[in-house]
Amino acid sequence: MMIRSMYVQLPRPVMIAFVATAMWCTTGGAAQSWSVPLAGNAFRSAPEPGGRSIGRDGNLSLRDESETYSVFFHVDQAATIKLAVQGRAVGETGTINLRLDQATHTVELSAADRESGQTPSIEVKAGYVQVDLSLGSGSNGVNVEHLLVNSADQEVQLDYVKTNDGNMFYWGRRGPSVHLAYRIPREVDLTYAYSEITVPSGQDTIGTYFMANGFGEGYFGMQVNSETERRVLFSIWSPFRTDNPNEIPEEDRVLTLAKGKDVVAKDFGNEGSGGQSFFRYPWKAGRTYRFLTEVKPNGKGQTQYTSWFGDKEKGEWLLVASFQRPKTDKHLTGFHSFLENFSPATGHLQRSAHYANQWVCDVTSQWHEIRQAKFTGDNTARGRHRLDYAGGSHEQHFFLKNCGFFSETVELDQTFQRQSSSSHKPAIDWDELPR
Repeated sequence: MMIRSMYVQLPRPVMIAFVATAMWCTTGGAAQSWSVPLAGNAFRSAPEPGGRSIGRDGNLSLRDESETYSVFFHVDQAATIKLAVQGRAVGETGTINLRLDQATHTVELSAADRESGQTPSIEVKAGYVQVDLSLGSGSNGVNVEHLLVNSADQEVQLDYVKTNDGNMFYWGRRGPSVHLAYRIPREVDLTYAYSEITVPSGQDTIGTYFMANGFGEGYFGMQVNSETERRVLFSIWSPFRTDNPNEIPEEDRVLTLAKGKDVVAKDFGNEGSGGQSFFRYPWKAGRTYRFLTEVKPNGKGQTQYTSWFGDKEKGEWLLVASFQRPKTDKHLTGFHSFLENFSPATGHLQRSAHYANQWVCDVTSQWHEIRQAKFTGDNTARGRHRLDYAGGSHEQHFFLKNCGFFSETVELDQTFQRQSSSSHKPAIDWDELPR
């Protein structure tokens, strides 16, 4: 799995692209026109979501009438639009079905002309618009590059992934990542971070990382890797900045001091490098899981990081791993959580989680309840490439939601407060924790 959007990572550059300005002629005069590239905005939705998608050339190859690909774009207000596609037919001609809401419109592509004819006018509401593409009956096949959107409404704005600058087609199809930056006490040194996650039924989508305990030097949470595999993951970055772990000097390497039963511990790279540990665990939606992380400087210019995981109802604590980070002498900082999708093929499917019962423990063994968090997003969200993200608080928990192309976006950089959960203050027997 590739971790890109932790609250503490350096942000990707925000890419600002200009809307395509090619104009179509209408009886009412010049109209606005947008060219929506399928490479960054289309997903296979039938016969099952995910699977084969866009080719390396950025084109969608339609060969099977049973397959449907959904294209998404956002309109800021109700509008009247017309649709067309840009591409080539395989053979002399080919047809494509464009379905929006309950209406299906068929357009024709030829091998010579790159643009199809337009659909009739279609009324759309403000928010995300989904257009389903499928191969027309009797066609040999078509290759589609763009969905063309035209509107005579001069004030309407469309948002979508416009270009591949900064590999944005990849990041845009993964969808926006969202974070909770917790407000922690500053007057004391903190040793432990504790939190809980409950994933609602149906929100445990493949490709999701539900990160519970993030901090200045690493992250710890659980993920959905496939239909049959789920993992608990805990990682620490090396102080040496590189995406290639083989480049890390010996004195900058993160050392594995201990690991739990069936835990895999190894180096990781690609987006920062360091030590990574994980184990397979069949966690389930609807149950509450708890996460505990210890950050402890050893007085020799190194800091030890240890994490434990367990099913709250079972009262279990499982050791994940203990790492030693060199050139680091600090206690817990930057406590946060996040929600991300690491699978571009499932970026059109929604996921969400409840983040609850956050506490930190200081060096005098005093617990402090965390009730405030700032809601933030990555550059996919901030650059308006994707607007399907939300976060906030409800009673005793915070929540995060992303992907799925829902239209109820929550404004970033707000601070939310949850109700107290002091009756659920952690009661941990430190001597019984596995080491």
